[in-house]
Amino acid sequence: MRILALDHGTKRIGVALSDELQMLATPLEFIPAGPFAAFLDRLKTILREKEVEMILVGMPRNMDGSYGPAALKVQEFVAVLKDALTVPIKTWDERLTSVQAHRFLSEGGVRSRQRKGKVDQMAAAILLQNWLDSRG
Repeated sequence: MRILALDHGTKRIGVALSDELQMLATPLEFIPAGPFAAFLDRLKTILREKEVEMILVGMPRNMDGSYGPAALKVQEFVAVLKDALTVPIKTWDERLTSVQAHRFLSEGGVRSRQRKGKVDQMAAAILLQNWLDSRG
């Protein structure tokens, strides 16, 4: 079974997926954040097709570890997902994942215009890989 990670954003939600052994994270796609019903339909399709056993959602935190306004939006997002889905959902600290994603893509030669959607899915993959690695 696989783990799916979501990097929540106001315009796009990055999606990444683990391998079946839950050792490696791979960027999958991004889904437009709105309309929410369309996002949810796409997410349910991915969950079914990829046999996902858990969803990991990035929780934005300030550098001092505190939660800001973005964290409240993610908490609301997670609450709605928990009502709509049967798959367990956890959150994980996503500090600096977008910064890392920008750096990886830039170093990989991806032009800034092409980075928009790729950053979201790469940030989700970094988040997921951090979580997978933390389990030992």
